[in-house]
Amino acid sequence: MRGRMVWKSVVAPASKTESRKEYTAMDVIYSHVCGLDVHKKTVVACVLTPEVKEIRTYATMTDDLLQMVDWLKEQSVTHVAMESTGSYWKPIYNLLEASGLSPLVVNAKHIKNVPGRKTDVRDAEWIASLLQRGLLKGSYIPPRDQRELRELLKYRRSLIQERAREINRIQKVLEGANIKLSSVATDILGKSSRAMLEAIIAGEEDPEVLSSLALGRLKNKREELKRALRGLIGPHLRFMLEQQLRHIDALTQLIVALDEEIERQMRPFERPLERIRNIEGLGKRTTQEIIGVIGTDMNRFPTAAHLASWAGVAPGNNESAGKRRSGRTTKGNPLLRSALIEAAHAAARTKNTFLSRLYHRLAARRGSKRAIVAVAHRILVIIYHLLKEDQEYRPLSPTYYEERRREQIKKQAIRKLNEIGYKVVELAEIEQGA
Repeated sequence: MRGRMVWKSVVAPASKTESRKEYTAMDVIYSHVCGLDVHKKTVVACVLTPEVKEIRTYATMTDDLLQMVDWLKEQSVTHVAMESTGSYWKPIYNLLEASGLSPLVVNAKHIKNVPGRKTDVRDAEWIASLLQRGLLKGSYIPPRDQRELRELLKYRRSLIQERAREINRIQKVLEGANIKLSSVATDILGKSSRAMLEAIIAGEEDPEVLSSLALGRLKNKREELKRALRGLIGPHLRFMLEQQLRHIDALTQLIVALDEEIERQMRPFERPLERIRNIEGLGKRTTQEIIGVIGTDMNRFPTAAHLASWAGVAPGNNESAGKRRSGRTTKGNPLLRSALIEAAHAAARTKNTFLSRLYHRLAARRGSKRAIVAVAHRILVIIYHLLKEDQEYRPLSPTYYEERRREQIKKQAIRKLNEIGYKVVELAEIEQGA
């Protein structure tokens, strides 16, 4: 047997009334359970059944984990719970899922033990006891194919962010060499700017020659370009620029390859992707990230508010002694939240749309950051209803809130006039009576 058992303890109760007195406060919901305290190199497993409590420690190599799964099956375990500790839960979850058990990955904040009683064995035993009494609620873990798609989406976003950082490094290098290209050209890696940078790497230093490489509307700024391209160009600048441009090209190729693979895996979701892409601010990559994270089956979320809370774009609840404290948003899925915030920024820049008017209305009172989160929340609510009710997107009027408010003001004014003795008759009623 390759897997090494580190520690083992068996406790056989003398009778049902005397066994495990510390766990008799609540009724047992699941009779055969296991709690796992997961670490990088070891996992402590505590099995609780009506007859026995047994604790074992296994290494986290695949062979050792398979032995642990076999042991759980021998003990007739039906439910397993573990903390969501980084990425260490994933290999265990994969094997438990494949074996037909019911694994739960639980937020560590929800199962924190009493301070001063913190050991690996006690943690595993505590998790098992909570699970046995039905006090644990598992986090949403999508199917394996969706988890793999998520990994591709996360990797692509990280590469896009790395490419943006590398572009910023080029900007810093140019500024350090007295070259103010970004002050004239909007995109320092556009077609014209890229040709100028390649010429600098090849050894060209004359601003007249470099500015002649401008294309399109940038030709009208040749005089400014001559001044901007006069700098301290030396071997160090050429070397740095060459390495950075090559790095950007390599990242671009990787991103293109990921785009193709993601496109292939998302072919079954073409209809929902096309439906939600009609929402203002949503682009191709953003819709892929949103669908890749939440999926297309909205039945797993009871309401749109549950989905918004899970995504981290809903106000938090923090009230004590009748006082409302900070309602800052909770921590949600990072990929989904960033995609929604990015879409909200794009929607806020659209012209004469419902979402842009919503942003400007809230930004005037609550600030731009809160307004962006509110727009992101509204976008996610729209997506929830489109997917759940299988409907097409029909945007509200840009003046929706103004029209609704106008009706409220009219009703309030009529009521107040009636209260002080006046009788208000609408013009339509007078014309109808005539």
